[in-house]
Amino acid sequence: MVSLNALKGFVGKENVLSTLEDRICYAYDGTKQKYIPDVVVRPRSTQHVSDVLRFANEHEIPVYPRGAGSGLTGGAVPVQGGIVLDFTHMNKILEIVPEDLTATVEPGVVTQILQNEAAKYKLFYPPDPASAAFSTIGGNVAECSGGITGLKYGVTRDYILSLEVVLADGSVIHTGRKTLKSVTGYDLTRLFVGSEGTLGVFTQITVKLLPLPEKIETLLVFFATPQDAVRTASLIISNNLLPRALEFIDKSSIDCIKGYKQEVQIPDEVNALLLIDVDGKETSVKAEISLIEKIAMENQPLRVVSAKTAQERDTLWEVRRVISPALYNIAPFKINEDICVPRSRILEALNRIAESHKRYPSLKVANFGHIGDGNIHVNIMYDEGDKQRMQAENMIEEILRTTVELGGTISGEHGIGNVKSAFLSLEIPPQELRIMKDIKHLLDPKGILNPGKMFV
Repeated sequence: MVSLNALKGFVGKENVLSTLEDRICYAYDGTKQKYIPDVVVRPRSTQHVSDVLRFANEHEIPVYPRGAGSGLTGGAVPVQGGIVLDFTHMNKILEIVPEDLTATVEPGVVTQILQNEAAKYKLFYPPDPASAAFSTIGGNVAECSGGITGLKYGVTRDYILSLEVVLADGSVIHTGRKTLKSVTGYDLTRLFVGSEGTLGVFTQITVKLLPLPEKIETLLVFFATPQDAVRTASLIISNNLLPRALEFIDKSSIDCIKGYKQEVQIPDEVNALLLIDVDGKETSVKAEISLIEKIAMENQPLRVVSAKTAQERDTLWEVRRVISPALYNIAPFKINEDICVPRSRILEALNRIAESHKRYPSLKVANFGHIGDGNIHVNIMYDEGDKQRMQAENMIEEILRTTVELGGTISGEHGIGNVKSAFLSLEIPPQELRIMKDIKHLLDPKGILNPGKMFV
């Protein structure tokens, strides 16, 4: 039993939640699993986090760091009870230094808020997960989130310069430097990025910023076949063009969004879409968008829609944004995978997914995502019942095995959590897996940090 009095002494009684009603709110994440913690602590400083972890380590109490709880692999769910660390109150942007192109934030800062604040200085924080409006920087760093801009700008790890980390025993370390270059010693910062709260808890994060692009333009291209869409995407890249975003949407996803907050009319004969953003200097954007439109027109599009104003862009992007909620119109349950394969094997991956689907005809499958970097969101939709759930899980395993066979990864941006932990060995060989477990044991010998995640 966790000592509430001790925790209240560390962080103040107003920052300790123990009623069942409060604890239930922290029992889930985007996977809809439910594990009720014993207590919720809402730290307001590094010292608070240090005191709680030192206490938890001494008494071998599990600790689960939590940002917005929007993760899709169970990263924040407290599978063994214990303490949930809710970083809602550690949400300050500590500094933005334009001349250094850096910002330092606490982990509870919402991603879009940082993006908006950086824009006031004509700066840009590129990582842009679909959950940016509510996900937090701490959660993004823990999962090494990707997003729509990954093709051109990379993912979260490419923008993390330094971290303040509280280890399992309560000690505080600082990794990296607030400089754009640093190669002194091992790269501990990269080690912690993507570690899913299993190695340490972030309390300060310094990120790299870029100059804000002067102009953004968008194209929405309708195709009769997915092959035409995939070929067009490949030709765009092979012509040395690097869009800000290059998104693919298949027929099943298109059918879902029709009539769901839909402003863009999509004809029935459309079986695939490409959504393309180009950014940069105004002159270069005009040139690139013209070349991309020319490539698209050479690959039998049914229609090309362009957007030049922010409002027009928002209308086109609504097609992509509404897919996830619209999928629930098909079936009440969903498994959202985030496989990533080499770009040259995207069409093969889609064909293999279609072959697998034929073996499970009662399931519904929708594919969309970041085709520019090979990251496909495979959504398996199913009805209530053990039989349907088992079929969905069997199909997922087939898809994950296929992904690794094609030289891909079982997770491009969502992480492993407890949802994919059983499949980690498909991709990670035994020796490498042992090294990872040894690192975990070195930094967290009592196993209190996010137990039940990543490793079976």
